[in-house]
Amino acid sequence: MADPIKLTIDGQEVQSQPGVLLINAAKQVGISIPSFCYYDGLSLQAACRMCLVEVEKTPKLQVACTLPVAAGMVVHTDSPTVRQARKGTLEFLLTNHPLDCPVCDKGGECELQDMVFRYGAGESRFREIKQHVEEKQWSPVVFYDAPRCILCYRCVRICDEGLGVHALGIGNRGSSSEIIPNHGDHLECDECGACIDICPVGALTSGTYRYKTRPWEMEHIGTICTHCSNGCKTTLGIRNGEIIRANNRDKSGINGEFLCVKGRYGFDFNEHPSRLTSPLLKTANGELRPVSWAVALATVAKRFSEFVAKGGKFGVIGSNHTTNEENYLLQKFTRQILKTSNIDHHRTGDLLGLLAALRGRKNTLATTADLSTTKAALILDADLSQEHPLLAYLLRTNWRLNKAKVWAVTPGPVREDSYATTKRAALGEEFRALGELKDALAAEAELVILFGAAIKGLALAKLVAFGDSLGIPVKYVCLLDYSNSRGASDMGVLPDLLPGYHNIADGGLSPGLNYDEMLASPNLDALWVVGSNPFARRPSASANAFVVVQDLFLTETAKRANVVLPAASAYEKNGTVTNVCGGLQKLTRAAKTMGAKSDLDIIALLAKEMRTDWVTPTVETVFQEIKRLVLGYDLPLAAIETGGVATTTPATGELSYRAQPELVRSSGNTLFTSGTMSKYSEMLNSVMESPGALYHDPNKTQERAPLETTGQKK
Repeated sequence: MADPIKLTIDGQEVQSQPGVLLINAAKQVGISIPSFCYYDGLSLQAACRMCLVEVEKTPKLQVACTLPVAAGMVVHTDSPTVRQARKGTLEFLLTNHPLDCPVCDKGGECELQDMVFRYGAGESRFREIKQHVEEKQWSPVVFYDAPRCILCYRCVRICDEGLGVHALGIGNRGSSSEIIPNHGDHLECDECGACIDICPVGALTSGTYRYKTRPWEMEHIGTICTHCSNGCKTTLGIRNGEIIRANNRDKSGINGEFLCVKGRYGFDFNEHPSRLTSPLLKTANGELRPVSWAVALATVAKRFSEFVAKGGKFGVIGSNHTTNEENYLLQKFTRQILKTSNIDHHRTGDLLGLLAALRGRKNTLATTADLSTTKAALILDADLSQEHPLLAYLLRTNWRLNKAKVWAVTPGPVREDSYATTKRAALGEEFRALGELKDALAAEAELVILFGAAIKGLALAKLVAFGDSLGIPVKYVCLLDYSNSRGASDMGVLPDLLPGYHNIADGGLSPGLNYDEMLASPNLDALWVVGSNPFARRPSASANAFVVVQDLFLTETAKRANVVLPAASAYEKNGTVTNVCGGLQKLTRAAKTMGAKSDLDIIALLAKEMRTDWVTPTVETVFQEIKRLVLGYDLPLAAIETGGVATTTPATGELSYRAQPELVRSSGNTLFTSGTMSKYSEMLNSVMESPGALYHDPNKTQERAPLETTGQKK
């Protein structure tokens, strides 16, 4: 690193590295230089001219967002000349801009509004009629109001550079210039809404939030997205107990401000009218009828107690979405109260196979942060941009800003093809392609390998051996599908491993039935399904069992149940989850659905109803037990309290378990799907890119609905 240089900004001596932009050098010492077009991590535009500053011995004002610092530079960021120039810039920006802040959807969080207040550009000398065009709706998510646009090009750059989608561009010239979508009158893109959140004014607005409320009328609660396994922090805007919007504009959490369409707009399942709000009990004629919680819990407790007393056979299927505390308590209830090890969950990646192949080696599991700094990455049998959008975004940013090298070995085209070195390999042929890349990979300083569900069983030992043969530090990411898939394994929702991957024999227990074996067994007395929908793919399973289901909706499995208990969503819970890279994160309750209870509360109430000697558990007491008993979870929690992560370190030795790679099945989710929740998200199903969109269904004949064009007067 070069020696720092010294310069003076507003009379304050500043030390900075050579080449740092003046706008950033000023920020390091708490001096804010206003700008609209400049944005960290994106290419330089110098379009808005708001960041003009006065540099001594320079004949005219300079643009701080493109000016590198120099030794001895003397800068004035708030002189009368500078203030007058910024006031003039604002006057030009307001030439055609509607002066209707009280009704603009951006009011209260508009950067242009803030600058006008700051520099006093309250009047305009322009008396000409403003150029006006009607507002346009480009998709169910994105609305564009051209007169409000100040042409900072942030939206174009974040879509092109940050995401690699290239869905936005510039049309026309001069004062008629405007942002245009990639398909004439509409967008076909990721529908992630990054363009909306990055817009400094009210030109781009979202279909979920526009004209519903004001930012100061909402309570803003940070929690973790409940869809995929990447663990993005999302800030939910709550008004009257309802989720109104989601974003992460404070850039906290592992994702910064990045959110995909599910994280930013897929929260509406929580308010869906089909949410279960009362327990249901199957009557003698086979109908599910609403009953009180007292009746439902008493019914389940009575039947469970009868089966325990006679040595009956239980099966328990856990969830990839429930919290660590709920998963831990579920396996504890199963083993201590139901006296069985028949417990499992839908495994979406062979995490156990990876841990077994690594045999407890240190520093071999990559963290989310590693993807932003690694010198090289290999994507193996995964469509990362579709299935793991945050990981894809971090790798792309690393390639773009740090020149990281990326390789992709996939059976078909993926978005990473645009910048990665790619090899096509059919399933089962991956290692042939890796052999071709071996010399290039071995030449790198380090490598992170991210692999999908097709790499499982013996292939994982082969993959780790390949990594060892490179002679460089190699870390691995086993890609999993859902928000707490990693936590379900760590917490022991497995038939042959205890929490922390301890040998089940250490607890004096024998291995139980796995997921498939439970569903295939004709001899189960009771099947308890928590936050899962196994009957969607196996409708004839467990035909003779007494079935209890905890879920948000009346799923295919819930319809078969004898008792259905309405569960709270992740947005309605406190607790922790563990993301795909082992990052422990905190859930904070934001919303509330009347009649639903958290899975932890339901398990605790059942334990009480069955007259056990358990002390009523809480989220806090269960997590303290996890810290004490689960390997890798005795962590300082200061980081997760503020939206960050604490990295867990699982299994420190050989695993004693029955390898069953046939149980590993990816759900094959896309940017627009995530199991039951996406099925009940109207926004996710309304965009034309969604597999569930009406006009993409070949079995339905209705044509694509015309996009609405609104004509709100300015």
